[in-house]
Amino acid sequence: MLEPMLPASKTAGRPWTDHRGALEGMVWKYRTGAPWRDVPERFGKWNSIYKRFNRWAGDGTWEALLAEVHKLADASGEVEWVVAIDSTIARVHQHGATLARGTGGGVESQESAVVGAA
Repeated sequence: MLEPMLPASKTAGRPWTDHRGALEGMVWKYRTGAPWRDVPERFGKWNSIYKRFNRWAGDGTWEALLAEVHKLADASGEVEWVVAIDSTIARVHQHGATLARGTGGGVESQESAVVGAA
């Protein structure tokens, strides 16, 4: 499904290896959270996979792929457009409320900026 949307190899220079192997290597890397150097050799050379990923990120290929797949999924009714807004508040513990804060200024909000002012 993605193959027609992927960029073609340029005529000059060394041709790219198969896109499928490189894509599977990229997916493996992000699924496992491993560094690029740990991508298994069965997907191709890690450096080639990284360079292709980086090139596609720079030239907008990933955005175009996402938009196209999104459009196809929306047309077939596979996408539900639900917006969820979270307004969660994290309260500080009562003992943490009185700790000194590094606010960048030398004056706390409870103190007067002018010493001796009444």
